[in-house]
Amino acid sequence: MEDEALALMASESPDALILLTPAGHVVHWSRGADAIFGYGLAEVRDRSLSELVIPADRIDEQTQRLAEALASGGGTYESVRRRKDGSLLYVDVSTRRVQASDGTMLVLAAEKDVTHIKVLRDAKLMEERFRDLLESMPDGIVMANSTGHIVIANSQAERLFGYEAGELRGRLVETLLPERYRHAHVGHRSSYFLQPRKRAMGSGLDLAGLRKDHSEFPIEISLSPLRTEESAFVMSAIRDASERKRFEKALREKNEELASASRAKDDFLAGMSHELRTPLNAIIGFTGTLLMKLPGPLNDEQQKQLRMVQTGARHLLALINDLLDVSKIEAGKTELTFEAVDCRAVLDEVAATLRPQAQDKGLAFTVHTPEQPVVLQSDRRALSQIVFNLAGNAIKFTGQGSVTLTLRVDTAPDNGLQRTEIRVDDTGVGIPRADHDKLFTAFSRVNAAHPNAPEGTGLGLHLSQKLAELLGGRIVFSSESGKGSSFSLLISGA
Repeated sequence: MEDEALALMASESPDALILLTPAGHVVHWSRGADAIFGYGLAEVRDRSLSELVIPADRIDEQTQRLAEALASGGGTYESVRRRKDGSLLYVDVSTRRVQASDGTMLVLAAEKDVTHIKVLRDAKLMEERFRDLLESMPDGIVMANSTGHIVIANSQAERLFGYEAGELRGRLVETLLPERYRHAHVGHRSSYFLQPRKRAMGSGLDLAGLRKDHSEFPIEISLSPLRTEESAFVMSAIRDASERKRFEKALREKNEELASASRAKDDFLAGMSHELRTPLNAIIGFTGTLLMKLPGPLNDEQQKQLRMVQTGARHLLALINDLLDVSKIEAGKTELTFEAVDCRAVLDEVAATLRPQAQDKGLAFTVHTPEQPVVLQSDRRALSQIVFNLAGNAIKFTGQGSVTLTLRVDTAPDNGLQRTEIRVDDTGVGIPRADHDKLFTAFSRVNAAHPNAPEGTGLGLHLSQKLAELLGGRIVFSSESGKGSSFSLLISGA
């Protein structure tokens, strides 16, 4: 019987004829098997058929069918095989038990490629069940069986890839991909059917589709497994991503332009800081010298004019400093030096600087600090700048009454850590509720429309909040129009 089997295998049959040991190892391999599976006889002899052409999810089936053939003499069944290149195909298998000349039992397997027939059968089934549903979908839909052959595609998919109606049926899904993706896709597809799962549209994969005219275009794909009584399928929803890619490219280019403009702004401000500060410091210095009457006496009008020059120069210098500080923070170039800072000393210094302004307006200016020292690990200059801005604003927007600075230490309710609070209370014009949300926005002047509103850049609170965040804190406030305001710098620590 072995001789008969070998003679059959030597024939020109297009089917794969394989002679196997009871353990499933290859004894002989026909030319038809070579053509179907891509292996030569020298590559397969004495190797396990399961290792060569049986998909992982079909190994148990192969073991069972081999045992049945040895026990009952043979049988027929339909199964799936894997070629040398990793692609899958459907086969009709007929097995027959044969006896070798030494009495050993062998199994002759005849395997016929029925992939095309299976695709046509699946296509008819899918057409009957899902054609109307697929045509109602806005995306291109391609449904493939477990061997990767397309069984149905809706008209949107055909138009997307440039094919005529029904022309995609029976093609491998890899033909819709550029050549560079195909080999990897075969492996991905086989693995997908072993562990089918949904994959949402736009899952971060950079994919391209290939039209019939060989032109490429970017695509997004979602995958959904589908199982019927007969077979397993995967449904792919495909979307042309060309417009999104163009938008993303335009957005990247715009972002690069904005980043370039921001760098140019930073470079300009850094370069101009010296050019602007030097003459302003000279103006402030010389007007101070003149007002001290060191060069000689001044009449009242001269003193008035010089004070106007000095005030304007100081205002302009403060504006330049604020702009530079904001620019540095936004560029991430702010350099802070954290050290032990005596908060009482910081408040005393700010009060000494601002008290004359408060007195000129007839305001009561008081400072409340605890008897024991309050020391923070912080940047002294940044901390002083925040307190100076908050207290300066309070004086600026208070026409009568008082401004109070308070320093206290308590326990933060949210994390139980020690919290340092520096609060500035005033009896000024207050802030309307409608303006609360934009209070810390750069260049926002919420009281600009108020009668006799003082000049300002709208940068003070924005800069203060940014500095507070860099120090590990935040600024909170409460205020009502006509009832004054309360601003607190809160910094928590261990």
